[in-house]
Amino acid sequence: MIKLKGIAAASGISIGPAYKIGKEEFIIPKEAIREKDIPVQIQLFEEALIKTRREIIELQKRIGFEMGQEEAQIFDAHLLVLEDRMLIEDVISRLKKEHLKVAYIFSEVLKKYISVFSKIEDEYLKERTADINDVGKRILRNLLGKKRTGLSELKDKVIIVAHDISPSDTAVMHKQKVSAFITDIGGKTSHTAIMAKSLEIPAVVGIEEATAKISSGDILIVDGNNGLVIVGPDEKTLEEYHREKEKLKGATQKFLLVKDLPATTLDGKKVEISANIEFPDEVPAVKMHGGQGIGLYRTEFFYMNRKDLPTEEEHYQAYKYVAEEMKPYSVIIRTLDLGGDKFLSQFAIPHEMQPFLGWRAIRFCLARPDIFKLQLRAILRASVHGNLKLMYPMISGIEELEQANKILAEAKEELKKQGTPFNNNIEVGAMIEVPSAAMTTDILAREANFFSIGTNDLIQYSLAVDRVNEKVAYLYEPAHPAVLRLIKNIIDSAHKAGVKVGMCGEMAGEPGFALMLLGLGLDEFSMPPQVIPEIKYIIRSVNFKQAEEIAHKAMQLSTGTEVENFTKSKLAEILK
Repeated sequence: MIKLKGIAAASGISIGPAYKIGKEEFIIPKEAIREKDIPVQIQLFEEALIKTRREIIELQKRIGFEMGQEEAQIFDAHLLVLEDRMLIEDVISRLKKEHLKVAYIFSEVLKKYISVFSKIEDEYLKERTADINDVGKRILRNLLGKKRTGLSELKDKVIIVAHDISPSDTAVMHKQKVSAFITDIGGKTSHTAIMAKSLEIPAVVGIEEATAKISSGDILIVDGNNGLVIVGPDEKTLEEYHREKEKLKGATQKFLLVKDLPATTLDGKKVEISANIEFPDEVPAVKMHGGQGIGLYRTEFFYMNRKDLPTEEEHYQAYKYVAEEMKPYSVIIRTLDLGGDKFLSQFAIPHEMQPFLGWRAIRFCLARPDIFKLQLRAILRASVHGNLKLMYPMISGIEELEQANKILAEAKEELKKQGTPFNNNIEVGAMIEVPSAAMTTDILAREANFFSIGTNDLIQYSLAVDRVNEKVAYLYEPAHPAVLRLIKNIIDSAHKAGVKVGMCGEMAGEPGFALMLLGLGLDEFSMPPQVIPEIKYIIRSVNFKQAEEIAHKAMQLSTGTEVENFTKSKLAEILK
């Protein structure tokens, strides 16, 4: 029996045989051609591009129908690769100069692009590397007349084991035949993780040696809750996990029974349970899982995978739809959070040594008030259609908050002069994700109506851990005493100033931390829609006094591991 530890990318437990996918390699000979053959080779290349485009559009339609538009939009990046004039012209130029077959020329150009992108330490660009590789292999197959086999021909239910799983692979596989994913590379934000969550199957990524230590046919246990894969489990371990799997299945049904009830403790303390979304078409999932609003509507995806900037009208229509659909519940729209792990090519932003500490989020918006104000105008216009609020990301001090509110005031004045209606009293909040903001919430409260704790960044900044770097993933501890003290300070100082505090980071949707955060006084929990029923059930199962005692005890512990073990044990006691 072998235990492999990786990154928990999608929760759940799966038991079954492994199906290993090897890396697809293309051996292309270096064959010379005559001058007169160049037009034929160019035509072959153009036909391969056209065929590839048709295939990707077909895949995108299928994914949109089966899994939703969020997943389908992954293929927008693939289509952009096909339209990359620099890549296409590089191939044709080398073809004319070197007089070699186009398949070989393209494979060499592809290697160069992948090499350049893979060296850039930026999560979005790393995903672009996967996009280029995926599209490139599809073009090569069409150039060589080869057919990809494998996932589309699965006959039995299996656990996929691969170095990485491309969006194209997940699109063609039979969904009912795959019970889990395991990959050598990737993080919680990789395409594999996104797909696994959408399919609601477990996934463990970033194991590194998975494909080296697992063979097709090996019996595996995939524990997506703890980021653990067990190869060749003994009978005792199998029995334990089968029991745990059945328990999880029963628990899920139990959680769904309370999804439409308020998140109120046994002694009457009420909190809000809302959802994080990226696209308007996620609203039905929020309603289906009992969300009481949108605690985080990410908007940078309006700008991604396109060559132009979104118009004010595009923003307005999207915000209007979400506001109307979620009425009377509130919708918190986070303004453009560019940078760090999100890269927008149309702004020609130079590569930074430390992108998470650089020109991003509110810093970018204040430097580009034209782009910022356009979005603010759209939010204000949409505010008359529902209960909209807006929130600025990565605020580090009062001056940034004052500057942002000044631009908001200008946007209001412009709309007033135009006679355009808007909610003049729209609530304005700040994301607390920088230690300097966490320590000065009493000062920030002068300019903000509410706060939302972005734990993903707050943890990485507080613990000096790059959250997308697999080599230091073990240092990323949400329950680290320093992080807990910052959270407590944020909540306590905000409440003294009469300001409510929510949390929209991953931590808010972790069942093991729910009781502790409740006890610390958190007013709103915002999370992926599918997690809402479980968190709501937990809150409805406890007295607020009990939660306060759990939080107090957790604050006395010395390590993140101790806190996690303690909070999980208390949760198990209450839910048994």
